Amino acid sequence: MLGVFHVGQTMSSHLSRRFSIFLITGAATLIVACGTSGTDVPPAVIGDGPSSAAVPAGASPTQAVAPTPTPLDAPMATVTPTASDPDPTEPAASEDGQDRVTRASPDSTDTPEPGSEWNIEDAAERSRAVRLQTLWRWETDFSFRKIGLLGFETVLPRDRIPPIDDPTFIGVSDAPAYMKPREPVISVVVNGEAKAYPLAILMWHEIVNDAIGGKPVTVTFCPLCNAGITFERVIEGRELTFGTSGMLRNSDLVMWDRQTQSWWQQFTGEALVGEFAATDAVLTFVPSQIIAWETFADAYPDGKLLERIINEFGQPLRPYDSPPYAGYDDVDNHPFLFSGIVDRRLVATSRVLTIDGETPVAYPFSFLSDNPVLNDSVGDTDIVAFFDDGTLSAFGGRSGEPQTSGSATAFSRTVGDRTLTFELTDLGITDVETGSVWNLVGIAVSGELEGTQLAPVIHASHFWFAWAVFKPETEVRESIEALTP
Repeated sequence: MLGVFHVGQTMSSHLSRRFSIFLITGAATLIVACGTSGTDVPPAVIGDGPSSAAVPAGASPTQAVAPTPTPLDAPMATVTPTASDPDPTEPAASEDGQDRVTRASPDSTDTPEPGSEWNIEDAAERSRAVRLQTLWRWETDFSFRKIGLLGFETVLPRDRIPPIDDPTFIGVSDAPAYMKPREPVISVVVNGEAKAYPLAILMWHEIVNDAIGGKPVTVTFCPLCNAGITFERVIEGRELTFGTSGMLRNSDLVMWDRQTQSWWQQFTGEALVGEFAATDAVLTFVPSQIIAWETFADAYPDGKLLERIINEFGQPLRPYDSPPYAGYDDVDNHPFLFSGIVDRRLVATSRVLTIDGETPVAYPFSFLSDNPVLNDSVGDTDIVAFFDDGTLSAFGGRSGEPQTSGSATAFSRTVGDRTLTFELTDLGITDVETGSVWNLVGIAVSGELEGTQLAPVIHASHFWFAWAVFKPETEVRESIEALTP
């Protein structure tokens, strides 16, 4: 009986833990959606199944909060309009007052069927396109689709998670007191200009349209995948600005550009639907890395820090000190809003340092923690990875307590005509060949090579499940024997 009681108690604890994190994450979706203008867009009511009521942190018990579906409830197939939303069968007027979709009169024989302009043969796909146009006001050219429209999950109206279009920055030396030394930032350096984008801000905005070193870029972060990626914003000679579409694919952010309303996969930079999908357009990655704020400040004393967004009342636009997905990376369960198959080689929400190539490679953070200076080769590139085990998680604990996750950076270890070998000594990160000492962002701070910058390797620190679904052929390297230095 004691054994039965112990098993039952363990199962109860596990189920309670799963329900708790589902509730928190469901609330996070609602929190992120709140507070923006735009009453002309329909609310995100997902599916028709049961849901659990979730109250955002800080809400009083008397506040009315809409029920939010849990991952177990919501297949996310459709979005249900309210009575105030336009009838999808009625024509929707564009800004110039012209109907975008016309409906044939009973006696008409020459009026085209709604959606016929896209030449979509599949009836369900065509119906989804018409719904997206009439109900959600998308003006995307649905003739060009690399992915079927039924493969996207609509969660929110576009830009309900508001991107930052006019970012403001402050110098490192003037950084506000709220910046914690070990909190994570996305570091981007272009043409000698260094900028830091706190994940505490990106958790709430996901996209920053900016320019660094004279190059237009978009800095992006998908919390559900822990995917921090930076892209160039100029493609095929056109400068684009990006927003949040309100849709997900494989739990990952789907971006949209305001110039053509094409849809882009944040994880890969690919245009999936719209005008740019017709040309197989792919955004160019810009090297960036998630590191601790004090690591950035020490390395780039002349760098700049993204400031929090302030509303017209002088208050922060969002509660930036309270992560909306608290505890999301501290559980071992099926990822939220992910309907795919989890690659069970690693824990779904465990972090991995990833490098793409002919054979993509992933290094679990647990392995890097034991090997904080790692020499390896990926394809034809000799690389070195540095690991900092003191970087905080952007998610924090479920009770608001800080938690560490670590952070990783990766570089080419070729300098001139030499391939360096790195090791950890009493002096810090040191190369064997010259004895120079290096910091975590790949700059030699003393020795023969002082001032030399290692060339960054495009890499990221994603959740494993997300990387694996987009890169299923990935080789996991989690032992010294698996390395090829």
